Amino acid sequence: MNDTDIEQLRRFNRALTLRIGVLDGSYLGRGRPLGQARLLFEIGPEGGDLRLLRERLGLDSGYASRLLKSLAAEGLVTVEDDPDDKRRRRLALTPEGRAEHAAYDALSDDFARSVLGPLSAAQRARLVAAMGEVERLMAAAAVTIAVEPEDSADARHCVEAYYRELDRRFEQGFDPGSGGYASGAAKDAGKGCFLVARLDGRPVGCGAVRALDAETGEIKRMWVAPEARGTGLARRLLDALEEQARGFDMR
Repeated sequence: MNDTDIEQLRRFNRALTLRIGVLDGSYLGRGRPLGQARLLFEIGPEGGDLRLLRERLGLDSGYASRLLKSLAAEGLVTVEDDPDDKRRRRLALTPEGRAEHAAYDALSDDFARSVLGPLSAAQRARLVAAMGEVERLMAAAAVTIAVEPEDSADARHCVEAYYRELDRRFEQGFDPGSGGYASGAAKDAGKGCFLVARLDGRPVGCGAVRALDAETGEIKRMWVAPEARGTGLARRLLDALEEQARGFDMR
């Protein structure tokens, strides 16, 4: 990484924020700034879990609370306790909120046409391809990898997805109870670990490693979600597992 790369990214950010109206206090002419508009759009007609939306959008609790209060004051959003888990809060759009969502959806299409319209067919193809590449690379840069208990909800989600994929790929199906797959990857403290990779708060990959002896380790349950493939995540997981294995206490 050099100063030229950093300056190019900063210049791109300035051009993009100007072009898409981030600085406009009335995003797409609907009377509210981009933060409120984006949260309204992300809640969507299906509603959503507040914690998951905060993680996906990278919002701290205070800012998210202020955005929600503004939307609720307009009669666009309701916030209620999740009946299945009182620690969680569910967000839903009111009928007025759904109408605003539809308006933003249509205006966003119009904005996209205003960007693509002046370009030739070849230029549009280049821009769309470039945006797809930027999106994939930005996603790759946003992935985090951390050690996690094997029985956490996200760890179980990844392992179950891994087993389902193996079951689809094998002609005779796959039994996770055979071949040692059902056993823990790190039963002995200090001699194994489980890693979970996340993108915008969502688990998108996992891997486990356990030491067999002072010089040998075994990597297990390596899996990357389809939407995160092609981003280099598998290599990052392998590197992280190897780094963890170097720190195992084999005394």
